[in-house]
Amino acid sequence: MPKALKNVLKFLAFLSIGLLMIWLALKDMTPKDYADVKDAFLSGNYWLVVPAFIIGIGSHLSRALRWRILIDTQHYKPGVLNTFFAVMVGYLVNMGVPRLGEIARCGVLANYEKIPADKLIGTMIAERALDLVCLAIVFLLCFLLQLDIVSAYLSAEVWPALEQKIANANVTQLLVLLGIVLVVIGVVIYLLKRFAASKAAIKLRALLRGVMDGFLSIGKMDGRKLGWFLFHTLMIWAQYLAMLYVGFLCLPATQELGLTAALTVLALGSVAMIVSPGGIGVYPFLVQKTLLLYNVAGPIGMAFGWIIWGAQTVLICILGLVSFIWLPIHNKKSAGKS
Repeated sequence: MPKALKNVLKFLAFLSIGLLMIWLALKDMTPKDYADVKDAFLSGNYWLVVPAFIIGIGSHLSRALRWRILIDTQHYKPGVLNTFFAVMVGYLVNMGVPRLGEIARCGVLANYEKIPADKLIGTMIAERALDLVCLAIVFLLCFLLQLDIVSAYLSAEVWPALEQKIANANVTQLLVLLGIVLVVIGVVIYLLKRFAASKAAIKLRALLRGVMDGFLSIGKMDGRKLGWFLFHTLMIWAQYLAMLYVGFLCLPATQELGLTAALTVLALGSVAMIVSPGGIGVYPFLVQKTLLLYNVAGPIGMAFGWIIWGAQTVLICILGLVSFIWLPIHNKKSAGKS
């Protein structure tokens, strides 16, 4: 299958998820709900978008600086501006096809800094894997800091549904499910052995080695670099959290929400950004459902989700386009000075 067609199909698949979430959010809304959403939008203090933008730029800069530290362990020293521009171009591409932007930013930096692309891909994958670890920590903090809310939700929504499913399942159904699981495990083991020498398997092993090298490079950092690396990791997530907290202040109905609520929105919002282009549809939907836990009415939660998603999207589009345009200009000037 041609690569371009594959990317188009991938985009359409992810976009369909976002459109499905939009439909699910809108299908049961009444005229009063639409009026409440409109009132929520009109009640917003949009001047607070300015500090949110500044915090957002800071988070993207911290990401670029952290990636630059990781690249430095491979004995390459890319420029700060080129690294930042590459990160923003990657974010912009991700708005179209999730995960393709990660390859794009490596390609951009490899082109302008003359760094082998495989070295950059290894560090990029290690960096994103570290972000998954950070996201898991965010989920754990959400659970530990809000045991009362989590336990109430599980008692009211999750456990009754599970108990009903188990009660309705007979022995035959359970045995069939167990058989399917065993068959899937057997097929996976067979495929791993059968195609161990294939080109795809060789590439996968090389990719995993690159990831491992990226992680091992963290351990090779001296104390000062490791300190800055961990500092920027903390700053990335702290600034994400701060953006959401400032966002709460935009609407009268969410002004009383605290950092724990922002932490929960951050966790689920991060998942939304993975499963659809730029989180379209999914991000507002998950934010709306999350804020219901904090007694925020559905229409208000929907309005808040779209405001935050819109602010993040506008920021990425502006910075991504500026970076795309300014990259050749900046590097032409740099070449002229050398």
